[in-house]
Amino acid sequence: MKTFILDFIYILSAFSFVFGIKQLGKPSTARRGNLIAAIGMTASILGTIFLNDTVMLKNYPWIFGALIIGTIVGTLMAKRVQMTQMPQMVSFFNGMGGACAALISIVEYDHYLHHADSASATRVVILLLGLVIGTVSFSGSMIAFGKLEEKIKDIHVPAQQVVNMVVLLSIVALIVGMASGFLTNPDFIYLILGLSVVYGLLFVFPIGGADMPVVISLLNSFTGVATAFGGFLYDNKVMLFGGILVGSAGTLLTVVMCRAMNRSLTNVLLGNFGGVAAAGPAKTVTGLIKEVNASDAAILMKYSKKVIVVPGYGLAVAQAQHVCHELESYLEGEGVDVKYAIHPVAGRMPGHMNILLAESNVSYDKLVEMEAVNPEFKITDVVLVVGANDVVNPAAKNDPTSPIYGMPILDVEDAANVIVMKRSMRSGYAGIENELFYSPKTRMLFGDAKKMMTELVNELKAAE
Repeated sequence: MKTFILDFIYILSAFSFVFGIKQLGKPSTARRGNLIAAIGMTASILGTIFLNDTVMLKNYPWIFGALIIGTIVGTLMAKRVQMTQMPQMVSFFNGMGGACAALISIVEYDHYLHHADSASATRVVILLLGLVIGTVSFSGSMIAFGKLEEKIKDIHVPAQQVVNMVVLLSIVALIVGMASGFLTNPDFIYLILGLSVVYGLLFVFPIGGADMPVVISLLNSFTGVATAFGGFLYDNKVMLFGGILVGSAGTLLTVVMCRAMNRSLTNVLLGNFGGVAAAGPAKTVTGLIKEVNASDAAILMKYSKKVIVVPGYGLAVAQAQHVCHELESYLEGEGVDVKYAIHPVAGRMPGHMNILLAESNVSYDKLVEMEAVNPEFKITDVVLVVGANDVVNPAAKNDPTSPIYGMPILDVEDAANVIVMKRSMRSGYAGIENELFYSPKTRMLFGDAKKMMTELVNELKAAE
């Protein structure tokens, strides 16, 4: 009876995962989807603890002690994290998932050593693959975390790809040797562990900052695959199913982001976008920088028919989303049509801008994706670029020497007027000059985004 109930719980949990992921596709349902998936996961955990007849669990104090500690730590971290640090948290949590998958493989290898007669070569291969993939995800995610925190710079090892290939082939050779029984010393598993850590580090070290969202998504899929291997080892259906879901979802998201940048995954991993300059001499950007003050910018937007706001990482850094929504409300009160243009890789993780604006209660129907909003720029009076840089850089379309050449961008230069809100003329995450700033249509509004947004709102209030 317990087995039947547990299987039923696993089926319901699997459906909750699928339904939850489906709900995550829209900002309006994402919170509910996350909650539904979390309830399914909680049910499967409790069911495994109390209803699993295969292994009688007796160490409840350790299990629930770990659950309580993890819940408290995770809740505190989630409550305290700033929106600008959300990508770092995602990377950190993903790395912890990879570490758990690797630990499962190490523990199961100890069981294998004591029951070698009943273990198949296939099981050993799956065990070792779970160790390798989980470890690579852990070490790579920690480097990604450091890069997003700007504490780790891009590091390029001489003959980088050759070194990576040698390390990877060494890992494969060790796995084959251990699975075939040719290598009998159990300590070889720690050599595989060490090489996997090294490979994870070398894998992420040279990748440029602008590609980190893609790398985080790819590492997330690695963690899912490693978890699925753990589910196979434990013959746990929900763990296997959940790992497959995470692995496939992470892979699909990686592919989608690569398409959004018009680049292949191989190019992302080997091209070092954002880390080194493209081949050939860089195009010299010339022109005059024209500034505008808050009063003139507010008047220009007030008497416009259509305004499109392009949010970027600078909006998140300044925590200006709430006052941005206030600005939108005042403009709409003046009869101005206001929308937000969302680039697929704006910010430092997929959906970063959607989450940021949803936090300030911006209506979901005002968040327009790149493909839908690009044709509207030609009939837009003012585009307000807030902290975005690379996703509006025309070099992506007209400079073959640029590292971002070929990446689809928001066509803000088609609008009648462009106001760019930035702290300074510092280059964006890709580290290149932005031609948009020198356009005759562009006016620069220098200053902290939150402060300048507040000034714009105050100017609109004063003009009433």
